Amino acid sequence: MSTENLIITNDGPVRVVTINRPLRRNAVDSVTAAELFAAFSEINADDSVAVGILTGAEGAFCAGADLQALAVGDRRPVTDDGPGPMGPTRLMMTKPVIAAIEGHAVAGGFELAVWCDLRVAASDAILGIYCRRFGVPLVDMGTVRLPRLIGHSRAMDLILTGRGIDGVEAERIGLVNRVAAPGQALADAVTLAKELAALPQTCMRNDRRSAIEQWDLDEMAAMRTEARLGRATIDSGETLDGARRFAGGAGRGGSALTDGPDQ
Repeated sequence: MSTENLIITNDGPVRVVTINRPLRRNAVDSVTAAELFAAFSEINADDSVAVGILTGAEGAFCAGADLQALAVGDRRPVTDDGPGPMGPTRLMMTKPVIAAIEGHAVAGGFELAVWCDLRVAASDAILGIYCRRFGVPLVDMGTVRLPRLIGHSRAMDLILTGRGIDGVEAERIGLVNRVAAPGQALADAVTLAKELAALPQTCMRNDRRSAIEQWDLDEMAAMRTEARLGRATIDSGETLDGARRFAGGAGRGGSALTDGPDQ
């Protein structure tokens, strides 16, 4: 399933997409951007995949846009519509995506990480908007998503200064969800992905969608969207199945379920 610049593997219901350009610290050129867009579009379309993971090969997540390629003519127009310059950053996923971050996630690589639903970073990983130093703008929704994730004041600190922060500080300010030991980010991300894949999928995906769509809506419209998606979950039969499993003794007191739900 791999491509010229990506290694794509499956681990049960989890698909891992690894940017494999270590000589460029996994920087993304136009070909890689198109491959990333296609890979995550396929995750959307493949019913056997519940969760996607994005990571980078050989100890680096992604150094952003490939400026060496840009300097010799590799052009990616910044359009109002269509795919983002880094590939999937404007793609609306129907399933969760987790970033597994080792090494540098900077510039456009930072924006790829922020595009993901969840981020697992090694304690010594470095996240930052390094493109600040080279006059390269954030055009993969970094200026939109980052303030929504960590608040305007902290986002301004990172956007304006371009400073790098490690995984520990990133977790402290809410940018990273989980901190892993160095070298363990992918393993921890796979464990988390399998936990998500074991949950009732219709309910999780609909609640995820409501949480994303509410940003564009006023409170009443967001309420109606939540209700509509909630009804769809109930109508799927998943809620009744869960109630029956609970009545049978499953999950009492918040304990883990021994048997996963029907997918």
